[in-house]
Amino acid sequence: MSLLQQSHRISQDLTKRTDQPASLDFDDIQHFLMSRPPARAARYEFLAFRSGVGGRAWLTGLIDKVGTASAVGSSLLDSRWVTVGFTWNGLRALGGAEASLATFPEEFRQGMAARAGVLGTTGANHPDHWVGGLASTNLHAIAILFARDVAERERCRQEHANYLKQCDGVEVLSALDLEAIPPFDYAHEHFGYRDRLSQSVIEGTGVEPTPGSGPPIKPGEFFLGYPDEEGPAAGLPQPEILSRNGSYVAYLRMQEHVGAFRDFLRAHGETLEQQELIAAKLMGRWRSGAPLVLAPDKDDPKLGADSQRNNDFNYGNTDPYGYGCPLGAHIRRMNPRDTAVNMNRRKMIRRGGTYGPPLPEGIPDDGIERGIAAFVGCASLVRQFEFAMNVWANDPNFHELGNERDPIFGTQDGTFDMTIPKRPIRKKIKGLPAFTTIRGGAYFFLPGIRALRYLTSLSDGL
Repeated sequence: MSLLQQSHRISQDLTKRTDQPASLDFDDIQHFLMSRPPARAARYEFLAFRSGVGGRAWLTGLIDKVGTASAVGSSLLDSRWVTVGFTWNGLRALGGAEASLATFPEEFRQGMAARAGVLGTTGANHPDHWVGGLASTNLHAIAILFARDVAERERCRQEHANYLKQCDGVEVLSALDLEAIPPFDYAHEHFGYRDRLSQSVIEGTGVEPTPGSGPPIKPGEFFLGYPDEEGPAAGLPQPEILSRNGSYVAYLRMQEHVGAFRDFLRAHGETLEQQELIAAKLMGRWRSGAPLVLAPDKDDPKLGADSQRNNDFNYGNTDPYGYGCPLGAHIRRMNPRDTAVNMNRRKMIRRGGTYGPPLPEGIPDDGIERGIAAFVGCASLVRQFEFAMNVWANDPNFHELGNERDPIFGTQDGTFDMTIPKRPIRKKIKGLPAFTTIRGGAYFFLPGIRALRYLTSLSDGL
Protein backbone atom coordinates (compact mmCIF):
# COMPACT_ATOMS: atom_id res chain seq x y z
CA MET A 1 0.00 0.00 0.00
CA SER A 2 1.46 3.40 -0.99
CA LEU A 3 1.80 6.27 1.46
CA LEU A 4 -0.93 8.23 -0.28
CA GLN A 5 -3.26 5.22 -0.16
CA GLN A 6 -2.48 4.80 3.53
CA SER A 7 -3.09 8.50 4.16
CA HIS A 8 -6.66 8.09 3.02
CA ARG A 9 -7.41 5.09 5.23
CA ILE A 10 -9.39 7.27 7.57
CA SER A 11 -11.81 8.04 4.71
CA GLN A 12 -13.94 5.04 5.57
CA ASP A 13 -17.58 4.28 4.89
CA LEU A 14 -19.30 7.27 6.43
CA THR A 15 -22.50 5.29 6.84
CA LYS A 16 -20.78 3.38 9.64
CA ARG A 17 -20.10 6.55 11.58
CA THR A 18 -22.36 7.85 14.31
CA ASP A 19 -22.73 11.48 15.31
CA GLN A 20 -20.89 12.38 18.48
CA PRO A 21 -20.74 15.64 20.40
CA ALA A 22 -17.71 17.76 19.63
CA SER A 23 -17.44 19.01 23.22
CA LEU A 24 -13.91 18.34 24.39
CA ASP A 25 -13.37 16.42 27.61
CA PHE A 26 -10.79 18.74 29.16
CA ASP A 27 -10.66 16.69 32.37
CA ASP A 28 -9.63 13.55 30.49
CA ILE A 29 -7.30 14.88 27.80
CA GLN A 30 -3.64 15.24 28.74
CA HIS A 31 -2.61 18.88 28.53
CA PHE A 32 0.29 18.31 26.12
CA LEU A 33 -1.32 19.13 22.78
CA MET A 34 -4.09 21.32 24.16
CA SER A 35 -2.01 24.07 25.73
CA ARG A 36 1.60 25.08 26.13
CA PRO A 37 2.66 25.65 29.75
CA PRO A 38 4.88 28.68 30.51
CA ALA A 39 7.98 26.54 30.87
CA ARG A 40 11.61 27.42 30.14
CA ALA A 41 13.01 23.99 30.94
CA ALA A 42 12.06 20.37 30.42
CA ARG A 43 13.28 16.80 30.75
CA TYR A 44 12.35 13.84 28.59
CA GLU A 45 12.90 10.41 30.14
CA PHE A 46 12.66 7.31 27.96
CA LEU A 47 11.72 4.18 29.88
CA ALA A 48 11.75 0.40 29.55
CA PHE A 49 9.45 -1.91 31.51
CA ARG A 50 11.28 -5.10 32.43
CA SER A 51 8.04 -6.36 33.95
CA GLY A 52 4.39 -5.51 33.47
CA VAL A 53 3.92 -5.35 37.23
CA GLY A 54 6.65 -2.74 37.56
CA GLY A 55 5.35 -0.69 34.65
CA ARG A 56 1.80 -0.64 36.01
CA ALA A 57 3.06 0.27 39.48
CA TRP A 58 5.05 3.16 38.02
CA LEU A 59 2.01 4.42 36.12
CA THR A 60 -0.31 4.04 39.12
CA GLY A 61 1.77 6.36 41.25
CA LEU A 62 2.23 8.90 38.45
CA ILE A 63 -1.34 9.39 37.20
CA ASP A 64 -2.25 12.05 39.73
CA LYS A 65 0.73 14.12 38.59
CA VAL A 66 -0.26 14.06 34.91
CA GLY A 67 -1.52 17.46 33.80
CA THR A 68 -4.95 17.70 32.19
CA ALA A 69 -6.17 20.23 29.66
CA SER A 70 -8.50 21.74 32.25
CA ALA A 71 -5.79 22.22 34.87
CA VAL A 72 -2.91 23.72 32.91
CA GLY A 73 -2.69 27.41 33.61
CA SER A 74 -4.99 27.21 36.63
CA SER A 75 -4.00 28.00 40.20
CA LEU A 76 -4.44 24.33 41.08
CA LEU A 77 -1.09 23.33 39.61
CA ASP A 78 2.35 23.90 41.01
CA SER A 79 5.18 24.65 38.59
CA ARG A 80 5.31 21.14 37.09
CA TRP A 81 3.53 19.71 34.11
CA VAL A 82 3.83 15.96 33.47
CA THR A 83 2.83 14.01 30.35
CA VAL A 84 3.17 10.26 29.78
CA GLY A 85 3.02 8.29 26.55
CA PHE A 86 3.63 4.74 25.39
CA THR A 87 4.98 2.97 22.35
CA TRP A 88 3.03 0.05 20.95
CA ASN A 89 5.55 -2.26 22.60
CA GLY A 90 4.96 -0.36 25.83
CA LEU A 91 1.21 -0.99 25.71
CA ARG A 92 2.01 -4.66 25.21
CA ALA A 93 4.49 -4.66 28.11
CA LEU A 94 1.79 -3.21 30.38
CA GLY A 95 -0.43 -6.19 29.59
CA GLY A 96 -2.41 -5.03 26.58
CA ALA A 97 -4.32 -7.88 24.94
CA GLU A 98 -3.13 -8.93 21.48
CA ALA A 99 -6.62 -8.45 20.08
CA SER A 100 -6.62 -4.88 21.35
CA LEU A 101 -3.08 -4.14 20.20
CA ALA A 102 -3.93 -5.33 16.71
CA THR A 103 -6.53 -2.57 16.33
CA PHE A 104 -3.89 0.18 16.43
CA PRO A 105 -2.69 1.55 13.06
CA GLU A 106 0.10 -0.28 11.29
CA GLU A 107 2.56 2.61 11.40
CA PHE A 108 2.20 2.90 15.17
CA ARG A 109 2.61 -0.85 15.62
CA GLN A 110 5.79 -0.82 13.54
CA GLY A 111 7.29 2.23 15.25
CA MET A 112 9.24 5.11 13.76
CA ALA A 113 12.54 3.28 13.30
CA ALA A 114 10.90 0.69 11.04
CA ARG A 115 9.39 3.47 8.92
CA ALA A 116 12.72 4.98 7.84
CA GLY A 117 12.01 4.23 4.17
CA VAL A 118 8.72 6.14 4.32
CA LEU A 119 10.10 9.03 6.35
CA GLY A 120 13.24 9.49 4.28
CA THR A 121 15.52 9.11 7.30
CA THR A 122 18.48 7.71 5.38
CA GLY A 123 22.24 8.13 5.57
CA ALA A 124 23.31 9.95 8.73
CA ASN A 125 19.64 10.21 9.74
CA HIS A 126 19.05 6.45 9.65
CA PRO A 127 17.92 4.72 12.87
CA ASP A 128 21.18 2.76 12.88
CA HIS A 129 22.82 5.97 14.09
CA TRP A 130 20.21 7.01 16.65
CA VAL A 131 21.15 7.50 20.28
CA GLY A 132 19.49 6.90 23.63
CA GLY A 133 17.88 3.56 22.78
CA LEU A 134 15.18 5.28 20.73
CA ALA A 135 15.35 2.70 17.94
CA SER A 136 15.11 -0.18 20.41
CA THR A 137 12.04 -2.37 20.78
CA ASN A 138 12.69 -2.05 24.52
CA LEU A 139 11.58 1.58 24.44
CA HIS A 140 8.21 1.44 26.18
CA ALA A 141 7.29 4.83 27.59
CA ILE A 142 8.18 8.47 27.89
CA ALA A 143 7.75 10.82 30.83
CA ILE A 144 7.76 14.46 29.77
CA LEU A 145 8.48 16.88 32.58
CA PHE A 146 8.08 20.62 31.95
CA ALA A 147 9.22 23.17 34.52
CA ARG A 148 9.29 26.94 34.90
CA ASP A 149 13.07 26.99 35.20
CA VAL A 150 16.14 24.77 35.46
CA ALA A 151 16.06 24.64 39.25
CA GLU A 152 12.49 23.35 39.22
CA ARG A 153 13.36 20.85 36.50
CA GLU A 154 16.17 19.51 38.67
CA ARG A 155 13.77 19.11 41.57
CA CYS A 156 11.40 17.20 39.29
CA ARG A 157 14.25 15.05 38.00
CA GLN A 158 15.33 14.09 41.49
CA GLU A 159 11.76 13.42 42.61
CA HIS A 160 11.19 11.09 39.66
CA ALA A 161 14.54 9.37 40.22
CA ASN A 162 13.60 8.69 43.84
CA TYR A 163 10.21 7.39 42.74
CA LEU A 164 11.75 5.05 40.16
CA LYS A 165 13.78 3.38 42.92
CA GLN A 166 10.46 2.13 44.30
CA CYS A 167 9.35 0.65 40.94
CA ASP A 168 11.09 -2.67 40.32
CA GLY A 169 11.46 -3.48 36.66
CA VAL A 170 11.37 0.12 35.34
CA GLU A 171 14.59 1.34 33.76
CA VAL A 172 15.58 4.70 32.28
CA LEU A 173 17.06 4.02 28.84
CA SER A 174 18.08 7.64 28.36
CA ALA A 175 17.08 11.18 29.17
CA LEU A 176 17.37 14.60 27.57
CA ASP A 177 17.37 17.96 29.35
CA LEU A 178 16.02 20.98 27.53
CA GLU A 179 16.31 24.68 28.19
CA ALA A 180 15.12 27.82 26.41
CA ILE A 181 17.74 29.97 24.68
CA PRO A 182 18.17 33.56 25.88
CA PRO A 183 16.85 36.16 25.34
CA PHE A 184 13.64 34.78 26.81
CA ASP A 185 11.23 37.39 25.43
CA TYR A 186 10.44 35.25 22.38
CA ALA A 187 10.87 31.59 21.39
CA HIS A 188 13.69 30.78 18.98
CA GLU A 189 16.06 27.94 18.12
CA HIS A 190 19.83 27.63 17.71
CA PHE A 191 19.97 29.00 14.15
CA GLY A 192 18.32 32.12 15.50
CA TYR A 193 14.90 31.95 13.82
CA ARG A 194 11.84 33.05 15.78
CA ASP A 195 9.70 29.97 16.48
CA ARG A 196 6.03 29.07 17.12
CA LEU A 197 4.61 31.46 14.53
CA SER A 198 2.14 29.17 12.77
CA GLN A 199 0.02 27.20 15.23
CA SER A 200 -3.08 25.12 14.58
CA VAL A 201 -6.10 26.03 16.67
CA ILE A 202 -8.47 23.25 17.79
CA GLU A 203 -12.20 23.79 17.48
CA GLY A 204 -13.86 23.78 20.87
CA THR A 205 -10.95 25.22 22.83
CA GLY A 206 -12.21 28.79 22.64
CA VAL A 207 -8.86 29.96 21.24
CA GLU A 208 -9.09 32.53 18.44
CA PRO A 209 -6.76 31.82 15.48
CA THR A 210 -4.35 34.56 14.56
CA PRO A 211 -4.86 36.12 11.10
CA GLY A 212 -3.61 33.78 8.39
CA SER A 213 -3.78 30.66 10.54
CA GLY A 214 -7.04 29.51 9.01
CA PRO A 215 -10.20 28.46 10.84
CA PRO A 216 -10.14 26.20 13.91
CA ILE A 217 -9.53 22.56 13.01
CA LYS A 218 -11.96 19.80 14.04
CA PRO A 219 -10.75 18.13 17.24
CA GLY A 220 -10.77 14.68 15.61
CA GLU A 221 -7.68 15.69 13.64
CA PHE A 222 -5.76 15.60 16.93
CA PHE A 223 -7.76 13.60 19.52
CA LEU A 224 -9.36 10.20 18.95
CA GLY A 225 -13.11 9.88 19.35
CA TYR A 226 -14.13 13.29 17.98
CA PRO A 227 -15.41 14.47 14.58
CA ASP A 228 -12.64 15.27 12.13
CA GLU A 229 -12.71 17.31 8.94
CA GLU A 230 -14.53 14.51 7.10
CA GLY A 231 -17.19 13.72 9.67
CA PRO A 232 -17.88 11.79 12.89
CA ALA A 233 -15.22 9.64 14.53
CA ALA A 234 -14.58 6.12 13.27
CA GLY A 235 -12.04 3.33 13.46
CA LEU A 236 -10.99 3.78 17.08
CA PRO A 237 -8.51 1.28 18.52
CA GLN A 238 -10.26 -0.99 20.99
CA PRO A 239 -11.40 -0.96 23.69
CA GLU A 240 -12.70 2.56 23.31
CA ILE A 241 -11.79 3.46 26.89
CA LEU A 242 -8.15 3.03 25.88
CA SER A 243 -8.22 5.19 22.76
CA ARG A 244 -10.80 7.91 23.34
CA ASN A 245 -9.24 11.31 24.13
CA GLY A 246 -5.83 9.96 23.17
CA SER A 247 -3.39 11.28 20.58
CA TYR A 248 -0.40 10.02 18.65
CA VAL A 249 2.85 11.95 18.82
CA ALA A 250 5.95 11.60 16.69
CA TYR A 251 9.09 12.50 18.61
CA LEU A 252 12.19 13.76 16.80
CA ARG A 253 15.53 14.76 18.25
CA MET A 254 17.21 16.90 15.61
CA GLN A 255 20.76 18.16 15.96
CA GLU A 256 21.42 21.60 14.48
CA HIS A 257 24.86 22.12 12.93
CA VAL A 258 25.13 25.80 13.80
CA GLY A 259 28.80 26.15 12.84
CA ALA A 260 28.20 24.58 9.42
CA PHE A 261 25.17 26.80 8.88
CA ARG A 262 27.14 29.96 9.62
CA ASP A 263 30.01 28.80 7.42
CA PHE A 264 27.55 28.22 4.57
CA LEU A 265 26.09 31.72 4.89
CA ARG A 266 29.56 33.28 4.85
CA ALA A 267 30.52 31.24 1.80
CA HIS A 268 27.46 32.41 -0.16
CA GLY A 269 27.16 36.00 1.04
CA GLU A 270 29.89 38.63 0.88
CA THR A 271 28.18 40.97 3.33
CA LEU A 272 26.16 40.44 6.49
CA GLU A 273 23.08 41.69 4.64
CA GLN A 274 23.58 39.12 1.88
CA GLN A 275 24.08 36.37 4.44
CA GLU A 276 20.86 37.28 6.24
CA LEU A 277 18.96 37.28 2.96
CA ILE A 278 20.23 33.78 2.15
CA ALA A 279 19.24 32.63 5.65
CA ALA A 280 15.77 34.07 5.04
CA LYS A 281 15.49 32.40 1.63
CA LEU A 282 16.31 28.99 3.15
CA MET A 283 13.68 29.36 5.86
CA GLY A 284 11.07 31.53 4.12
CA ARG A 285 11.21 34.04 6.98
CA TRP A 286 13.79 36.44 8.27
CA ARG A 287 15.24 35.40 11.58
CA SER A 288 13.02 38.02 13.22
CA GLY A 289 10.00 36.02 12.07
CA ALA A 290 8.99 38.44 9.30
CA PRO A 291 7.77 36.36 6.31
CA LEU A 292 9.43 36.94 2.94
CA VAL A 293 6.03 37.11 1.28
CA LEU A 294 5.33 40.31 3.22
CA ALA A 295 8.93 41.56 3.55
CA PRO A 296 10.76 40.29 0.45
CA ASP A 297 13.64 42.77 0.29
CA LYS A 298 14.67 43.56 3.85
CA ASP A 299 13.92 42.44 7.39
CA ASP A 300 11.04 43.98 9.32
CA PRO A 301 11.47 43.07 13.02
CA LYS A 302 8.26 44.85 14.01
CA LEU A 303 6.34 42.70 11.54
CA GLY A 304 8.11 39.58 12.81
CA ALA A 305 7.07 40.31 16.39
CA ASP A 306 3.44 41.13 15.54
CA SER A 307 1.32 37.98 15.93
CA GLN A 308 -1.58 39.73 14.21
CA ARG A 309 0.46 40.22 11.03
CA ASN A 310 3.41 37.83 10.88
CA ASN A 311 1.33 34.83 9.77
CA ASP A 312 -1.27 36.64 7.66
CA PHE A 313 -0.28 35.63 4.13
CA ASN A 314 -0.75 33.07 1.38
CA TYR A 315 1.29 32.09 -1.65
CA GLY A 316 -1.01 31.48 -4.62
CA ASN A 317 -1.86 35.07 -5.52
CA THR A 318 0.83 37.00 -3.66
CA ASP A 319 3.96 35.04 -4.58
CA PRO A 320 3.10 32.24 -7.05
CA TYR A 321 6.60 31.92 -8.54
CA GLY A 322 8.58 32.24 -5.33
CA TYR A 323 10.25 35.57 -6.04
CA GLY A 324 9.71 36.48 -2.41
CA CYS A 325 9.61 33.10 -0.63
CA PRO A 326 11.27 30.37 -2.74
CA LEU A 327 9.06 27.39 -3.61
CA GLY A 328 11.47 25.11 -1.75
CA ALA A 329 11.91 27.21 1.40
CA HIS A 330 11.29 25.40 4.68
CA ILE A 331 8.05 27.11 5.70
CA ARG A 332 6.62 26.88 2.17
CA ARG A 333 7.30 23.16 1.99
CA MET A 334 6.07 22.31 5.49
CA ASN A 335 2.97 24.50 5.24
CA PRO A 336 2.03 25.08 1.58
CA ARG A 337 -1.13 26.96 2.64
CA ASP A 338 -3.33 27.81 -0.36
CA THR A 339 -1.07 26.03 -2.86
CA ALA A 340 -1.98 22.56 -1.54
CA VAL A 341 -5.24 20.66 -1.23
CA ASN A 342 -6.81 19.09 1.84
CA MET A 343 -4.65 21.18 4.16
CA ASN A 344 -6.96 20.87 7.16
CA ARG A 345 -6.32 17.11 7.11
CA ARG A 346 -2.56 17.69 7.23
CA LYS A 347 -2.45 20.08 10.18
CA MET A 348 -0.41 19.04 13.22
CA ILE A 349 0.47 20.44 16.62
CA ARG A 350 4.13 20.86 17.55
CA ARG A 351 5.54 20.91 21.06
CA GLY A 352 9.08 20.74 22.34
CA GLY A 353 12.11 22.93 22.81
CA THR A 354 15.84 23.35 22.46
CA TYR A 355 18.63 21.34 24.01
CA GLY A 356 22.33 22.08 24.32
CA PRO A 357 24.02 25.43 24.99
CA PRO A 358 23.82 28.21 22.37
CA LEU A 359 26.92 28.72 20.21
CA PRO A 360 28.06 32.36 20.61
CA GLU A 361 28.44 34.42 17.44
CA GLY A 362 31.96 34.40 16.06
CA ILE A 363 32.88 31.16 17.83
CA PRO A 364 33.76 28.12 15.67
CA ASP A 365 31.87 24.90 16.15
CA ASP A 366 32.75 23.50 19.58
CA GLY A 367 31.66 19.90 18.98
CA ILE A 368 28.85 20.09 21.54
CA GLU A 369 25.53 18.71 20.36
CA ARG A 370 22.67 21.22 20.28
CA GLY A 371 19.34 21.17 18.57
CA ILE A 372 15.57 20.81 18.79
CA ALA A 373 13.68 17.95 20.45
CA ALA A 374 10.11 18.19 19.21
CA PHE A 375 6.84 16.29 19.30
CA VAL A 376 4.32 16.39 16.47
CA GLY A 377 0.80 15.55 17.64
CA CYS A 378 -1.99 14.24 15.45
CA ALA A 379 -4.75 11.65 15.11
CA SER A 380 -3.15 9.88 12.14
CA LEU A 381 0.61 9.44 11.95
CA VAL A 382 0.48 8.31 8.33
CA ARG A 383 -1.88 10.98 7.00
CA GLN A 384 -0.34 13.88 8.90
CA PHE A 385 3.24 13.35 10.12
CA GLU A 386 4.44 10.74 7.63
CA PHE A 387 2.90 12.60 4.70
CA ALA A 388 4.74 15.76 5.76
CA MET A 389 8.05 13.89 6.05
CA ASN A 390 7.66 11.90 2.84
CA VAL A 391 6.14 14.50 0.52
CA TRP A 392 6.76 17.96 1.95
CA ALA A 393 10.21 17.52 3.49
CA ASN A 394 11.89 14.91 1.31
CA ASP A 395 10.19 14.65 -2.10
CA PRO A 396 12.81 16.09 -4.52
CA ASN A 397 10.09 16.97 -7.01
CA PHE A 398 7.88 18.93 -4.60
CA HIS A 399 6.42 21.90 -6.53
CA GLU A 400 8.15 20.30 -9.57
CA LEU A 401 11.51 21.52 -8.29
CA GLY A 402 13.25 18.39 -9.58
CA ASN A 403 16.20 17.91 -7.21
CA GLU A 404 15.48 19.63 -3.92
CA ARG A 405 14.56 18.74 -0.37
CA ASP A 406 13.64 20.91 2.57
CA PRO A 407 16.85 22.94 3.06
CA ILE A 408 16.54 22.99 6.85
CA PHE A 409 14.64 19.84 7.81
CA GLY A 410 15.00 17.49 4.85
CA THR A 411 17.54 14.68 4.55
CA GLN A 412 20.52 16.29 2.83
CA ASP A 413 23.59 14.43 1.60
CA GLY A 414 25.26 17.01 -0.62
CA THR A 415 23.49 15.95 -3.82
CA PHE A 416 20.41 18.21 -3.64
CA ASP A 417 20.03 21.85 -4.61
CA MET A 418 18.20 25.02 -3.56
CA THR A 419 16.64 27.34 -6.14
CA ILE A 420 16.23 31.03 -5.32
CA PRO A 421 14.06 32.62 -8.05
CA LYS A 422 15.03 36.12 -9.12
CA ARG A 423 14.26 38.37 -12.06
CA PRO A 424 15.64 38.14 -14.72
CA ILE A 425 17.52 34.95 -13.78
CA ARG A 426 17.36 32.58 -10.86
CA LYS A 427 20.12 31.45 -8.54
CA LYS A 428 20.68 27.77 -7.84
CA ILE A 429 22.82 26.64 -4.93
CA LYS A 430 24.25 23.25 -5.86
CA GLY A 431 25.03 20.50 -3.37
CA LEU A 432 23.31 21.82 -0.25
CA PRO A 433 24.99 20.47 2.91
CA ALA A 434 23.12 19.03 5.87
CA PHE A 435 22.33 21.67 8.47
CA THR A 436 20.48 19.17 10.69
CA THR A 437 20.75 15.49 11.59
CA ILE A 438 18.03 13.37 13.18
CA ARG A 439 19.56 11.76 16.26
CA GLY A 440 16.53 9.76 17.30
CA GLY A 441 12.80 9.41 17.16
CA ALA A 442 9.81 7.34 18.22
CA TYR A 443 6.04 7.05 17.98
CA PHE A 444 4.08 7.39 21.21
CA PHE A 445 0.41 7.20 22.12
CA LEU A 446 -0.77 9.69 24.76
CA PRO A 447 -3.84 8.13 26.44
CA GLY A 448 -6.53 10.06 28.27
CA ILE A 449 -6.62 9.96 32.07
CA ARG A 450 -9.33 7.27 32.17
CA ALA A 451 -7.25 5.24 29.74
CA LEU A 452 -4.22 5.56 32.02
CA ARG A 453 -6.28 4.15 34.88
CA TYR A 454 -7.50 1.37 32.60
CA LEU A 455 -3.88 0.45 31.80
CA THR A 456 -3.08 0.12 35.50
CA SER A 457 -5.90 -2.46 35.82
CA LEU A 458 -4.38 -4.85 33.28
CA SER A 459 -2.48 -7.97 34.17
CA ASP A 460 0.19 -10.06 32.49
CA GLY A 461 -0.93 -12.66 30.01
CA LEU A 462 -4.20 -11.01 28.99
